[in-house]
Amino acid sequence: MILSKFVDELPIPPILKPRWKDQFYTYYEVNMTEFKQSLHSELNDTTVWGYEGSYPGPTIEVESGEKVFIKWINNLPDKHLLPVDYTVHGAHVDVPEVRTVVHVHGASVEWESDGYPEAWFTKGFKQVGPYFRKEIYRYDNYNRACTLWYHDHALGITRLNVYAGLAGFYLIRDLWERSLNLPSGKYEIPLMIQDKTFNKDGSLYYPKQPEKPVPELETSIVPEFIGDTILVNGKVWPYLKVEPRKYRFRLLNASNTRFYRLKLDSGQLFYQIGTDGGLMEYPIGVKEIMLAPAERADVIVDFTNLEGKNIIMTNDAPAPFPTGDPTDEDTGTVMQFRVALPLSSVDTSVIPAYLTTFPKIKEQSASKIRYLTLNDNMDKYGREFMLLDNKQWDAPITENPKLGSTEIWYLINLTTDSHPIHIHLIDFQILDRRDFDVEKFNKERIIHYTGPAIPPEPQERGWKDTVRANPNQVTRIIMKFGPYTGLYVWHCHILEHEDYEMMRPYIVIR
Repeated sequence: MILSKFVDELPIPPILKPRWKDQFYTYYEVNMTEFKQSLHSELNDTTVWGYEGSYPGPTIEVESGEKVFIKWINNLPDKHLLPVDYTVHGAHVDVPEVRTVVHVHGASVEWESDGYPEAWFTKGFKQVGPYFRKEIYRYDNYNRACTLWYHDHALGITRLNVYAGLAGFYLIRDLWERSLNLPSGKYEIPLMIQDKTFNKDGSLYYPKQPEKPVPELETSIVPEFIGDTILVNGKVWPYLKVEPRKYRFRLLNASNTRFYRLKLDSGQLFYQIGTDGGLMEYPIGVKEIMLAPAERADVIVDFTNLEGKNIIMTNDAPAPFPTGDPTDEDTGTVMQFRVALPLSSVDTSVIPAYLTTFPKIKEQSASKIRYLTLNDNMDKYGREFMLLDNKQWDAPITENPKLGSTEIWYLINLTTDSHPIHIHLIDFQILDRRDFDVEKFNKERIIHYTGPAIPPEPQERGWKDTVRANPNQVTRIIMKFGPYTGLYVWHCHILEHEDYEMMRPYIVIR
């Protein structure tokens, strides 16, 4: 099935209106439902899941420091849209097939509102998981201005729920960011990039295991999922008409497994102004932007003097990354910008020389260093599965940082994949990456470095909540734990890995 490129216009998710807002707090209700939506004009409408009747969900925009309460409401059918694998932790036959719990990715919240994977709930809150605490979540939004996103996080079926459509943007704004005079209003556009594969009838395809390891159970856990079409904001290969002026794009990789190395075929620069956790110290001009699943980049693209030009955003990251198949003309194409609109007013927006302070956390301030491995294993059915520190989800908690303490984590990657490691609650800084001898480590448990420490790439020099831990490297990150105590998780954000054991609880203690 061959679909034409650039025939559908890029949809821009609406901004969600609160049910209530006063000077003390803001209250939203967000419904999850199943519906049909056109993902490409040459396909039949596709059944998807979404928040508030749209995929992606509406954008939630809040002020830094605004107290926000959200009631997330599950109105999904009892039967899953995609094949559930009952051999996976948290998804056994004794729990309801359709369960949801929402995580605002990058948010700093008390643990009861973080979307703990076992705090799931079903339609009408009829059944809830063992860690379910409340129907209404509270977000104090202490973060600086940044690009966050919300998505499902239910144990054992996150890959299916997000792939079905349960994802949306969550933007935090502040006065400082407004004072910078960045492109704004209709010149600021969030871009959620995902890959999917479709059946001939337009329905979403998700693989099942060719052989059933357990004869009576369908299984769908695959080491990774790689789609053959690229969608932006829920459209396959869309186009966006732009004016010859500067635009701000908030790029998000919301794919299950696929990494993106994004470029503009015009050869022009992205001016990156922000990372996962907000503005960088100063903008950088880069020819390409690398995004692992869940990573964000805040960029400005200048279309001035390009009237009449069509510019394609391309991708050349192999999948799975870094040693998988190269992209083809389909997976190597993301979307098109058409500089086709007349300039509606003089562009007075700027790319400031300086954005904000970025106080580096000093290594000497760390009171604890943790050495944590990323491991590759086989299950009893002969299927590959990955672990953090060689421990499964249900193993006793071993990471228990103290409130207010600073720690350095050495992520020791013993696998052949690059893993985007996400830590809930906090933002961290990347210290460095360093090549090491994996064979020697496996035999003797000694880190023998084989090269110098490599500083983070310029595009990673900011606050991060997700980091690429590359094969044959030790990746070091530093962070301060707080402002809350409680039960959180850290995990690989390749959703197939996360669902199949590559996730661990951690607890912040007093």
